[in-house]
Amino acid sequence: MAKLPEQYLSIRKRFKKYFTASDNLGKAAKAAGPLDDKTAHLIQLGAAAAIRSEGSVHSHVRRALEAGATPDEIHHAIILLSSTIGFPTVSAAISWADDVIKEQ
Repeated sequence: MAKLPEQYLSIRKRFKKYFTASDNLGKAAKAAGPLDDKTAHLIQLGAAAAIRSEGSVHSHVRRALEAGATPDEIHHAIILLSSTIGFPTVSAAISWADDVIKEQ
């Protein structure tokens, strides 16, 4: 797995109970339905792109790749957002996804 951002690690260390609760919420959300990990990360990638969160896009691209998604699937998941979030945001998200894909 890729090295986690320093800011994330710092907050995780300082607010342990919060991160435990957050981790448990994520696990409960995944267990609540039938979606596989790859699909779940592609959905979360779309949400991250929509809110223009570069760090979250990086994270969910990494996780989607680990869950078996291909670069084409990742790009398609982002391109599908065009009519919803607009080309400039899609373009930014593709560049952030490519940051991670190029590392692979």
